[in-house]
Amino acid sequence: MLKGRSSPFIILCSIFVGSLVISEVLAAKIVAFYEIYVPAGVLAYAVTFTITDIIGEVWGKDYAKQVVFAGFLSLVVIILLIWIATLLPAAPFWKDEDAFTTILGIKKGATRITIASITAYLVSQYHDVWAFNFWRRITKEKHLWLRNNASTLVSQAIDTFLFIFLAFYGVVPVIPLILGQYFVKLCIALLDTPVVYLFVHLIKKKESLEKLPKVF
Repeated sequence: MLKGRSSPFIILCSIFVGSLVISEVLAAKIVAFYEIYVPAGVLAYAVTFTITDIIGEVWGKDYAKQVVFAGFLSLVVIILLIWIATLLPAAPFWKDEDAFTTILGIKKGATRITIASITAYLVSQYHDVWAFNFWRRITKEKHLWLRNNASTLVSQAIDTFLFIFLAFYGVVPVIPLILGQYFVKLCIALLDTPVVYLFVHLIKKKESLEKLPKVF
C-alpha cells in the first residue's frame, strides 16, 4: 500500500506518463541535429528511462514494471481518444481541421507506426527494468552509474531498432535512421546519470528522515 511518504513515487509516475504521452505528440515534428534527423519527442521519451531507473533503484523492479504497464495503458487510452477526436465533426467556424488531423489524426501508415511504437515501448522498457535489476545484483547494489548506463544504452538501442524497422522498413532506408537516432539517444542517456544520482539521493534522504521517531 502506498503511504504519504510515497509522494515522490506518485510524482515520478506522473512525470513518466506525461513524458511518454507528450513524446508521442511531439513526434509529429522532425528536428535536425546537423545531418541527423529525429522526432522532436526524443528528449521527452528519454526521460521515461531515467524515471524507471530511479524507481527501480529506490523501490525495486516490481514498482518499475507497474509504471511501465501504466504507461502502456495511458498510450492506449490517448490513442483511442485522439482517434475519437478526429472522427467528431468540426464546428463550421473552425478552420484548422487539416492541421489538427495532420498533427494528431489517423493518417496513411499511422496504424503501422502506432503498432511499432507500442511494441518498441513494451520491449525496450521491460528490458530496461530487467537489465537495471540484473546489473544491480551483479554490482551488489554499488556503481549506480554502471547499471543506469548499461541498462539504458541497450534498451534505447532495442527501442530505436524495433520502432524504425517495424514502422519504416520497405518505405525508407532504415539503417541511417537507426544510427542517427540512436546516436542522439545515446548522448541524452549519458547525460542523465547525474539526474538519477540526484533524485535517488534526495528521495532516500527524505524517506530516511520520515522513518525517524517523532520527538515532538
